[in-house]
Amino acid sequence: MAKCKGIAMLVLLAPATLAWAGSGKLQETAGVTQIEGSSGGGLVPWATLAGYDSREETSASVFATRVSTDDYRLHSWGGAFSWHDRIELSATHQTFDLTATAFEISQNVLGAKVRVYGDVIYSRWPQVSVGAQYKELLDTTLAEAVGAKDFDNGTDFYLAATKAHLGALFGYNLVWDLTLRGTKANQFGLLGFGGDQNDSYEIMGEGSLAILFSRSLALGVEYRQKPDNLGFAEEEDAADIFVAYIPNKQFNLTVAWVDLGSIAGSDKQTGPYVSLTGYLW
Repeated sequence: MAKCKGIAMLVLLAPATLAWAGSGKLQETAGVTQIEGSSGGGLVPWATLAGYDSREETSASVFATRVSTDDYRLHSWGGAFSWHDRIELSATHQTFDLTATAFEISQNVLGAKVRVYGDVIYSRWPQVSVGAQYKELLDTTLAEAVGAKDFDNGTDFYLAATKAHLGALFGYNLVWDLTLRGTKANQFGLLGFGGDQNDSYEIMGEGSLAILFSRSLALGVEYRQKPDNLGFAEEEDAADIFVAYIPNKQFNLTVAWVDLGSIAGSDKQTGPYVSLTGYLW
């Protein structure tokens, strides 16, 4: 928790002499905030960075997300800092509630992303970024009980490619993302890492596709593969359909219907997703 608080303080107390973001990048090119705190869609980290900073600017943002299914509630909140349209740092705290009981799982996620090539709009080829998400499970009781091999912490690594095509679909802008993630996480890390069926990193595919009907409104879908490491219950892939409202460069709102599949033996975990991101500068 101390690590997450440290990065959050850096976001909030960055020197006033830094150039503010806002003029250098087009609206919507920061994406929204995904559940682990990175810039992207709701489920999938994109190659975009968490702000509108250009090559000589910095930016900072905060976000809050709630996902509600039949048997579980996921709350996720945190902040991100973007430097010179090159490096993104993020810190996120997640709580996972079992609604039928008073049991709650907490997890911290520290993220880092580096843009290594291109621009989501202006380069011929997609923008490409590499990233990592370090996950620290604060309550390991359930992870130990279900047989996770590593029940306290783990790290995901990913490679993302994102591209926007202006006017590509009947005059509307089209955005897509493909992400490859190396992971051992069970249910995003909330049930630990690795298990009796598999304790090695696997490459999982993730993707997003969105249509921008205007500068402020987007409709899209996402799909995220997840490893199936635990023998006691099958873990299924996740998907969503979302609407993002981005009226300006100060905030965005995303609402979605998400399907998380089976979680710890509870089938058909679907429900609403709501996320709000605000940009401090």
